[in-house]
Amino acid sequence: MLANLQRTWFSNIRGDVLAGLVVALALIPEAIAFSIIAGVHPKVGLYASFCICVIMAFVGGRPGQISAATAAMALLMVTLVDNHGLEYLLAATVLTGLLQIVFGVLKLGVLMRFVSRSVVTGFVNALAILIFMAQLPELTNVTWHVYAMTAGGLAIIYGLPYLTKAIPSPLVCIVVLTALAMYLGMDIRTVGDMGELPDTLPVFLIPQIPLTLETLMIILPYALPLAVVGLLESMMTQTIVDDLTDTKSDRNKECRGQGIANVGAGFMGGMAGCGMIGQSIINVKSGGRGRLSSLVAGVALIILVVFLADWVALIPMAALVAVMIMVSIGTFSWASIIDLKKHPMSTNIVMVATVVVVVWSHNLAYGVFVGVLLAAVFFAAKVGNYMHVASKLSEDGRSRRYDVAGQVFFSSAEKFIDSFDFKEALDKVEINLDRAHFWDITSVSALDRVIIKFRREGTDVEVIGMNKATETVVDKFGVANDPEATAKLMDGH
Repeated sequence: MLANLQRTWFSNIRGDVLAGLVVALALIPEAIAFSIIAGVHPKVGLYASFCICVIMAFVGGRPGQISAATAAMALLMVTLVDNHGLEYLLAATVLTGLLQIVFGVLKLGVLMRFVSRSVVTGFVNALAILIFMAQLPELTNVTWHVYAMTAGGLAIIYGLPYLTKAIPSPLVCIVVLTALAMYLGMDIRTVGDMGELPDTLPVFLIPQIPLTLETLMIILPYALPLAVVGLLESMMTQTIVDDLTDTKSDRNKECRGQGIANVGAGFMGGMAGCGMIGQSIINVKSGGRGRLSSLVAGVALIILVVFLADWVALIPMAALVAVMIMVSIGTFSWASIIDLKKHPMSTNIVMVATVVVVVWSHNLAYGVFVGVLLAAVFFAAKVGNYMHVASKLSEDGRSRRYDVAGQVFFSSAEKFIDSFDFKEALDKVEINLDRAHFWDITSVSALDRVIIKFRREGTDVEVIGMNKATETVVDKFGVANDPEATAKLMDGH
């Protein structure tokens, strides 16, 4: 246990502390922006980011991952805030966390196994595009100074690592550009222009709402999608950080941890949040690897906005735009463009469809749902094509043996039926299933239809070689061995 504590907390102290500071600075404008999207005071997003970062440092399943308030979650809160106000949002945040804890206890993190690599790639590419698009308002209808500052920030971010990697280049970018803007007295947009920063620490509070079934019916339709979208984005972020650090993490622990963090955020006046891919990539690329980076990010965030607000307000948005453009470039999978030529068409369609839906809807859940659905359809069609039926006529010409190989299910059931010649004059047909597997009621129904069609022609049918799993599903759902049901089918009823 001590070895694990050392590895996850204290094996990379310098890197985690510096990376946490960079993340804290980058979180401030985003948390304010997400609060504005949700229709609440900026402090709601800032308090949420502080609480979630700190709590996830202790209970999260992925060291080095950053969780906080996000745009995907904020978009789902707008109607609730408009119709019922902040107190109901805080209650919905607590319920969101409780649902996520239940999902974690039920080990639903295993469902990420069903998200294909092409969906993850599409998700990542779409997020990179959305991150870049989110910076465009800061780069339109502005003076040349903003473009110069942004270009200078990118030059520092990409150029400094060639000289030294002792200090994260995004942190140097923010400090240098802030000092330059103050020295030259530039009239450009700063963090202070984004919204009012809080002047007090968050305190424990219980949402002031009636504890009735009617209240539950109001917040549940919001809490459930918040819980699902939050876990989906967190699991995606976890997958990406796993790949970046070449390590594995606990998905179910991440689900439970995310739930605990959201419960804490709700009771501390914050909105629901989840894993942040952009901030997590900033953290990893700045040298953050352990739980300490998330703790430092949360603690530094609240210190900056409460005690150093006057200084934080002077940070030019151009510096943070440069950092986020770096994140966008680093997030996008450029290899996926080259791979379009060598990957199967179905894989490319899934990836591109995920990108298009996410960018069009600005909803990561919609894109992942479409991607997973398309991947499932293509997979079912592909597996269905591997089902094959061969046959051999006996020497006397009075019987035929059919050998079925492959997977028989809803996608291949029709092909299975079409493989038999029901008009051939035979005394007996033998159907050998020792190399086949029947998966669902559609496949069992197809087997029933084959048997009954032969019997209608006066042919005796024998099915042999069923494995235990196939035999179980056939016995449970099949009717060919039920004389009464068979008689009705043969009569056309």
